Amino acid sequence: MPEILAIVLGGGKGTRLYPLTQQRAKPAVPFGGKYRLVDIPISNCINSDMKQIYILTQFNSVSLHNHLARTYIFDVFSHGFVEILAAEQTFENTSWYEGTADAVRKNFPHFNVQKPTHYIILSGDQLYRMDLKEMFRTHIESKAEITIASTPVDRLAATALGILQADKKGRITRFLEKPSLDVDIEYLRIPENLHPDKEMKNAGKNYLASMGMYIFDAHILEQMLNNDKADFGKEIIPMAIESRKVQAYIFTGFWEDIGTIKNFYETNINLASLNPAFNFYDEDMPIYTHRRHLPATKINYCNFSLSLAAEGSIITDAKIDNSIIGIRTIIEPGSDLDGIITMGASEYETPEERSKNRELGRPDIGIGRGTHIRRAIIDQNCRIGDGCRIGVDEMERQDGDYGRYHIRDGIIVIPKGKIIPSGSVI
Repeated sequence: MPEILAIVLGGGKGTRLYPLTQQRAKPAVPFGGKYRLVDIPISNCINSDMKQIYILTQFNSVSLHNHLARTYIFDVFSHGFVEILAAEQTFENTSWYEGTADAVRKNFPHFNVQKPTHYIILSGDQLYRMDLKEMFRTHIESKAEITIASTPVDRLAATALGILQADKKGRITRFLEKPSLDVDIEYLRIPENLHPDKEMKNAGKNYLASMGMYIFDAHILEQMLNNDKADFGKEIIPMAIESRKVQAYIFTGFWEDIGTIKNFYETNINLASLNPAFNFYDEDMPIYTHRRHLPATKINYCNFSLSLAAEGSIITDAKIDNSIIGIRTIIEPGSDLDGIITMGASEYETPEERSKNRELGRPDIGIGRGTHIRRAIIDQNCRIGDGCRIGVDEMERQDGDYGRYHIRDGIIVIPKGKIIPSGSVI
C-alpha cells in the first residue's frame, strides 16, 4: 500500500494578511467565525484518509502549535499525526526557510523516518473541499511522476495565477506565471476533450490555473530538490515540466486563495450569503476544528440578517447585517454592524475584570453600546468602546497603518487586542 505523507506549507511572514499575522502564523488566522485557515487543508487530508500530516512554518508559530495540539489528536491505532516542523538550525543548515521548496528540502530527515512512497504538498491559505484520493488516483493511473491540481479560470483571473498548458491526455507541457492581459495565451487554452465542465467553459473559464497543490513520487521529489532552488511555483515546477512526466488533475469545485486581506474579507462575508460559494454544512466531508464546549449563542431582541454567529456569543438589541460573528463575541445594545468580521475572544471576562475595566477607563472586550461599524475586520480580544463610528461617516480613508487600526483595500482592520476608546470616529 502507498504511504502518502502530507505537507502543508504554512507560508512565510504572511505580509499580505498583515496585521492579522502580526501575532500569529498565517495558518492560525481565524476564519469563518470558529475555524482557523489551517483547518481547511488538514480536514481535506483527514476526509481523504491521509492522516500523516506535517505543517511547515517559521513565524509566530506558538498560536498555531497550541491550536494543533488541542485539536488534532489521533488514537494510537490510526498511526496518524499532525505536527509542526518550524525552521530549525542544525549543523548542516543554519538558515531559515528560504522558500517553499527550501522548507521541504530541509525537512527530508524528518520525512524519511515515515518512509513515504508519495508526498502531497498543500497550501495553508486556501478554501476548498477536495477528495484528495481522486487526485492520487489520477496520479497513479496516468503513471505520472508529479501531479498538479488545477482549476479552469477565465482570462482575467489568469493574470494572478500560474497557467498550465496540457495536451489531450492531461500531460502538462508548459507553465506560464501570471500572464498579463497584453500577452496572447490562446495556445494555452484547455483542449476540447479535456475540459471537464460545460458551464465553466461557456463562462470563459478556458485556462488551467495551478492551485499550488502537488503530488510527487517520493524519490522524484528528492531528486527535484537536490539543488538550491527555493520555490516550487517559480522554479521547481517549471523545471520539472521540462524533464519529468507531469500530469494535470482538474478540479471544478469551489477554490479560493485567501492570502490577501481583500480575499480573506470577501470570502468570509460570502459564507453568510443566501447561497454561499463554499458549503460548510457538508456532513460527509466536514471541516474540523478545536472543540470548545461553549454554550449556544444568545440573541436578544436583535435584527439579524445574512449573518453567522459562532457559539458562545451574546448579542443584545443590535442590528447585524452581512457579518460573521466569532466565538464569545459580546455585542452591547444599540450596536449596528454591517459587513463586519469579528474574531471574538479567547475567554470571557469575569465580573471582577469588567469592574477593573471601569476603574482603568477602558472598554470591555467586545463591542460597546450604540457603536456603528461598516466594512471592517475586528481581530480577537479587541475592546471597542461605546458610541464609536467605524467606517460609517463619509470621509477619505487611505490604505495605511494608523496605530490602533489599519486600512487594506478600503477595509478597516483592528488588530488583536487593540483598544478603541468610546466615541472614536474612524
